[in-house]
Amino acid sequence: MSGPDVTVIIAAYNAMPLVTRSVTSVLNQTLGADRIELIVVDDGSTDGTAEELDRLAERAPAMRVIHQPNSGGPAGPRNVGLDQAGGRYVYFLDADDHIGPEALERMIKAADENGSDVVLGRIVGEGGRRAPQSMFRRNQPRTDVFSSRVYWTLNPMKLFRRELIDRLRLRFDTTLSIGEDQPFVATAYLEAAAISVVADYDCLYWVARDDGTNITAQEHGARMRTDLFRTMAGLIAERVPAGPDRDVLMHRHFAVELRDAVLQLSREPQRDVQETLLHELADLVTTHWSEGLAARLPAVVRLRCHLIRHKLLDELLTLVRWELDRGAASYGITTLAAKAATGPDVRVEGGRAYALFPYFRDSTLDIPDDCYDITAELPVHHHVDSAELGAGGLRLAGHACIDRISTRDVTTELVLRKRGTDLERRLEVRHTPTPALKPATDGGPYVYDMAGYEVTVGFASLTPGLWDISLAVGAQGIEKRVRLGSKRAEAVTTATTALVTDEGKAVALYTTKPYGNLTLDVGETQHRVPPRLKITGVSWSPDRPGTLVVKGRCTLKSRPAGALMLRGKEAGGAEQALTVEAPLAGGSFTALVPCTTAGEWEWDLRLAVTGKEWSVPIPVQPSLKPARWQRLGMPWYAKPLGGRDVFTLRVGRVALVKAALSRVRKMAGAAGGGGRG
Repeated sequence: MSGPDVTVIIAAYNAMPLVTRSVTSVLNQTLGADRIELIVVDDGSTDGTAEELDRLAERAPAMRVIHQPNSGGPAGPRNVGLDQAGGRYVYFLDADDHIGPEALERMIKAADENGSDVVLGRIVGEGGRRAPQSMFRRNQPRTDVFSSRVYWTLNPMKLFRRELIDRLRLRFDTTLSIGEDQPFVATAYLEAAAISVVADYDCLYWVARDDGTNITAQEHGARMRTDLFRTMAGLIAERVPAGPDRDVLMHRHFAVELRDAVLQLSREPQRDVQETLLHELADLVTTHWSEGLAARLPAVVRLRCHLIRHKLLDELLTLVRWELDRGAASYGITTLAAKAATGPDVRVEGGRAYALFPYFRDSTLDIPDDCYDITAELPVHHHVDSAELGAGGLRLAGHACIDRISTRDVTTELVLRKRGTDLERRLEVRHTPTPALKPATDGGPYVYDMAGYEVTVGFASLTPGLWDISLAVGAQGIEKRVRLGSKRAEAVTTATTALVTDEGKAVALYTTKPYGNLTLDVGETQHRVPPRLKITGVSWSPDRPGTLVVKGRCTLKSRPAGALMLRGKEAGGAEQALTVEAPLAGGSFTALVPCTTAGEWEWDLRLAVTGKEWSVPIPVQPSLKPARWQRLGMPWYAKPLGGRDVFTLRVGRVALVKAALSRVRKMAGAAGGGGRG
């Protein structure tokens, strides 16, 4: 019998009552108990956890409980579980947390289909715990640490291919008192053939315990945090060559682990210990610093690093207090202060925005302005209120502003950029007042009363291709560009709309996937006109003999008058056309087609504009019966022809002699049949 698909390892210590839900969430997986091996290592619990685990194991054949003396952390128990694991994959789960019913099934499916060695499942915070989100914006079948945000979650609650773990001889570092999971996860990431992200299902519920005893919620000394920063920075420096890739990963450790080390340093009661640790951090920061890394770091991190490198302890402690006073939060637990966190005040000079962190332009310290320059970090608040594609162009209206930059001297423009080229079209917008606008993230004295915009995009200058729509949002000499469409009113449809201009140019407005940004398709690059022309039914008129009733739909938002028609082509080259009037609102039409000309006619729905045309053949109508009628005293007929790819109708006058002979033969046949009876 083959082994289990996955081994779930739970390290448990004094985890009542949450451990019951944690274990039950594994046993109730849709994957099936027969495909799961559950190993729970009780690390010397004293609160009844051990007894509860034994009770649960009695009812679950797939569950094993290992009891051991307390080891002081989760690394040892996890390693014990790894030594016993028999599954193709391994999933680590903390005893406080639980997983969604389909979590393992979905993650294993992602690993099997994509050949992935590591799979991340979307995390949801519970009880005030802040879960990482940036790497779960969308499903990612195959990615890596350099082209995604997965490196910003280094907890081990992920699916790992056991072959990778065995080949690398991966185990958790028992010498680290905090962050023992980071070297394990980082190494697996770097060596993985591929990493998958399951973002469309809540896989892991990350729980904040009411008693605050989550290991990541506890304060740990600056020595432990400094050691973790040293370990991780050293691991990345050893495994990743200097350059952009290394900078991508170092960014996380300078922004998170170094920050936490400094925070703990500020809580050390002894000055000499603080100075010793500061000197160690200064050496580490200097060793791993690069200009490429500096360019990636937020300004406050650059300032923090400057103070560390120059061993300015008092100034560093002042910065920490300033951050805490503004509502800093650490270790993934949301605090009351964090919910009301406010950003720094901002000064605008020379087209740059500077955060007024402590010691800005302090002449005694001479700290570079670059440590305060937050221009690149400022988000743009934007919203599309309306987007209407019509004969006069694309009409857009909405509002946009740069966070913490009051809307004075507004220079916002619309930008159309042809995809795959450097070609741009910039259009002036009409600036409109927005007196009530106040972004939710802004708690400062900033005014956004002229953030509105209105603009009409003409199509004459747009060459065939995809034109991505952005705003160059400008105020007080600062300009930031943002794609439009992802934030929009409910009335702004995400469905593709299209039209044909009087000059015969096909234009479609659509939203990109998965981001929902607006793009114009000019010249049918991706969105063709024919699918918007459709015949929905053909029948004979009940009160107009010899007349077809053709129903259809044209879903173009606009088209030249008289351009839509039904066209018949005869085998000898003759043509006949009937203009169709389809209301633009719904697009449906009903057209009456008199069959007055003899011949074999193939029919299509045609849109013709200035030498350019699109046509859709009327499909074969197998249920349409032949018809006969009188015209000018003469009998006529129309018969749909079989064996054709398109609807073909033979129309003609009935030959009287031939018709009479046919009637005679039928009568004779009927009579003969009667005689045999």
